Amino acid sequence: MTTIETTQVSPIAQLNDEFRQGNNSLGRICTTPGVNALSSDDQQELFRLVRTFDDFTESNDPYGEHDFGCIKFKSEVYNFKIDYYTPDLMHGSEDPGDLTKTTRVLTLMHSSEY
Repeated sequence: MTTIETTQVSPIAQLNDEFRQGNNSLGRICTTPGVNALSSDDQQELFRLVRTFDDFTESNDPYGEHDFGCIKFKSEVYNFKIDYYTPDLMHGSEDPGDLTKTTRVLTLMHSSEY
């Protein structure tokens, strides 16, 4: 697989951006205990930061899928990761670009939980 220039946005990246920005029909959201321990207000702000994240570069997004990011929040680092599963969530998706074969799962976690 080759890297994609940062000026191009792949179809998978477009779907990941749409999902991350709030189209929950494309998948599921999971949080870890480190995120669950935050106050409701802090969780809402952290998710706002995930929705607005746009710091994708060739070094942190080598495949151009917009499927991972690091966010600083209150002097801590949090990561989000989007994985691709079959609709029954039992296996990895064979084609993340095909909505009939893929359910996205975004996991939001404290960096110590990665």
